[in-house]
Parts: sequence; C-alpha cells; structure tokens
Amino acid sequence: MNKFDLAIKSDKVFIDGRLIDCWIGVKDGIISIISKEKLTAEKVIDAKGKIVLPGTIDPHVHIRAPGHDERETFESGTKDAALGGITTVIEMPISTPPPHSPEIVKRRMDVAEKEVVVDIAFYGAAGIDCLDDIIPCSKSGIVAFKTFLHEAPPGRKEEFIGLTAPNTGDQYELMKKVAQTGVMIGFHAENNDMINKNIAILRSEGKTSPIHHGRSRPPVVEIETASKILLFAEKIGTKVEIVHISTPEVVTLVNKAKSKGVYVIAETCPHYLFLNENALNKVGVFAKVNPPLRSEEERQGMWEMVNDGSIDIIGSDHAPYTKEEKERGSEDIFTPPAGFPGLSTRLPLLFTAVKEGKMELDRMVELICENPARVFGLYPKKGTIALGSDADFVIFDPNKKDIISKDKMFTKCRDSALVYEGWEVYGKPEKTIVRGKVVFDDGKITVSPGYGEIIKVYRNQ
Repeated sequence: MNKFDLAIKSDKVFIDGRLIDCWIGVKDGIISIISKEKLTAEKVIDAKGKIVLPGTIDPHVHIRAPGHDERETFESGTKDAALGGITTVIEMPISTPPPHSPEIVKRRMDVAEKEVVVDIAFYGAAGIDCLDDIIPCSKSGIVAFKTFLHEAPPGRKEEFIGLTAPNTGDQYELMKKVAQTGVMIGFHAENNDMINKNIAILRSEGKTSPIHHGRSRPPVVEIETASKILLFAEKIGTKVEIVHISTPEVVTLVNKAKSKGVYVIAETCPHYLFLNENALNKVGVFAKVNPPLRSEEERQGMWEMVNDGSIDIIGSDHAPYTKEEKERGSEDIFTPPAGFPGLSTRLPLLFTAVKEGKMELDRMVELICENPARVFGLYPKKGTIALGSDADFVIFDPNKKDIISKDKMFTKCRDSALVYEGWEVYGKPEKTIVRGKVVFDDGKITVSPGYGEIIKVYRNQ
C-alpha cells in the first residue's frame, strides 16, 4: 500500500523564500514530507519545469450571495478562484442581509458549505445601526470585520444593514466597540461628503463621461479618511486594515502609523498596479471601481510601495456586477455600480510582473500567500509549503504565455471582465490543489460543489 495519497515532484517548489528541487508527500490533506528522495503515492504529479507555489489566498472577495445570485454564487465565485490559483477565499460582508450577527454569519456559512470548491473564510459586518451585535459577532468564527463609511447606495439598503458608519461620531464609537473584541476591522476609506459634493458640481457642469469618475474622487478624498481612521486607531487601540489603497500618500500615512505602534494592515489591488485612469476612456463603465483608477504617476508610486515592503497584502477586490447593471445609465458615469471581476487574473498579472523584473517572486508570495494567512489567523495551516500545513498548491509553467479571456472565466459576470481582456500574461495556473485534492486541472473544475471547507477563526478575547 502506498504511504501517501499524493506526491508532487518539481525542481521549482517554493519553500522558505526560494525555489528548490524536491518531492512533496501528502497524506489526509496535509503535507507529510518534503524529501529529496523519490516518493510513491496513489497519485503522482510530475511537475518538472513547473513552479509549485503555496495555494494563494485572496483577502478581498465579494461573492454577494445570498441575495444576488445573478451576480455570483459561492459555486461560481470559488470556481473562478480555483481558475486563478486561489485555494482560500476571504469573503466580504455585502450580502442580503450582511452578516452582522452570529445567526446571519452561520446562515451564510451554511449556504457556502454546500457550494464552495475551495476553502473560504468570512468577514463579519460592523455597523452603527447594529452596535450590540459586534461583540457576539466577533465570536462567530469570522476572521475580521468590515465597515463602509457611507450610507447605503440608492436602492441597495438591504445589502448594507449593519455595515455602515456614515458620520465621524459613529465611526469613533464603532471603533471603540470593535477594539473590545481584539478583531481587526477593514475600512473602505473615502470621504462620502466630499464625493457627493464633487458629483453634484460635475453633474451641474455636464461632466458625466467615464473619465470624470476619478475627478469626483480625487486622492484627497481617500487621504483624508485614511488619516482619520489611523488617528482613531492610535487613540483607541483598534486593529485596522485600510483596504484597496489606490494612492501612495495613504501608504505613507500607514507607515507613519505603524511607526507609532498602531496595528494597521495596508492592502492594495492589481488594478492600482496594472491600470491607470486611461482604462476609463477605453472600456468606460467597465473600469469604474472605488477608489478610482489613478494617474500613471500614482500607479508607478504604488509599485514602489509594493517593492519597499510598505504594502502588506494584495487582494483582488473581485466585485461582480452583470453587464446590464454596469451599462444601466452609462451616459452618466456616476450612476452604474463600481467594481469588476478579478479572481482569476490576480496571479497571472502579478507573476507577469515578476517575469518582467518589476517585483521578486518571494515578494509576490508574501503578498498573496504568506501575509494574508498571517493577517487573518490562518498561518501556518495556510499560506506556506511546510510540514503539517494544508496541502494547498498552485502549479504553472513560468515560461508559458496565455491570453486573458473573459470567455474562459467561471464568474457569472464574465461579460463585465473587460479591463484586462486580451492581455498577454505568464503564470496561468494549470493545477490548483486544495488539501491534497486537485480542484482545477487544465481548464476544468474537477471536484463537486461543497468540497471546499469553511474556515472559522476563534481569537482569544
């Protein structure tokens, strides 16, 4: 009888910051041995010449189920994650209703459990209108909280119950309550009052074409709100995350806060590294995202922040909307929802940057594997290839080119995934392995819905 369920052989296995030649033996979903000697197993994968990375973790995903299954389901979203080499998804709390209580968290987890093909963990919602739910919710297995600093967008009230803190007094009170739990809270940092004022002015001047989206949300809108949240975190002691940072000045503020002992995590997204505001001229509403795509100068500045270690994690901010939703009212850029799919493109885009010398491979692995696992309490179970860790891997040919095509995606909103359409990339996953089982192989999902597991994290409080 074979000792292992799975053995993988490659001369490019990423372990302890470098690529080495070795065998990996997997038993019961766990890495049992890393060896120079040949192993026998029920299933052997010869990955000679292929890079074997730890399964990647996406810390910023909007699947939106239950409530908006036309945009995404846990099944379609996690299939797209597997396509992108993601073995663990961390799901944001926009759903109907948002998971602001232990009961709603459990209900979401129960729905996901039947559908997911990769592993998944959940943010909880924190809002001023459900303040008494925060402490109980912190004990429900969530990995973090998330709050929006604006009121619910028009027509979307049900998706934002218990998820918002629109004014400064509310925000301070909310952060005090969250600080009691010891759980980190993520903030979408934009000043809504300034944005509404800017939109009103631009509309009155007839400036409603796509390029004006960024004009309505200039960097100062993000910088002001991030500085306020960081100040409050310093005074209160709340652990905070500034999500989807688009401008280097915010990262500089984060660095200053860290130097004062504030616990703060800086996240950015591929679109702030690979796209600038010109994408709005090319694909219009399909490049609308909040915060908006910035100038070329700021894009280059964000790369500097990635490479000097100032950015902690890179999440996709996968935010699916149907083509019809994106196009509704497209003559006025301020009307359609903001966001686009990004699960399956994050790894190929970043590895292409590695290939082109824009970043080092070990830095990429820190940003999308190791650091997300550490930040969300999943390390060393996730995020690394080490003895005793979950056998989560992504395997790809580093020299093989691929073309990003929405038609190959599993997301329900593939028709809205136009920002990278036709781009030539390296690093397209060939196999994605979750707990020792191949879930994606050569373009196909190879497990049934429900194979993925719900990850719950209980912190000492």
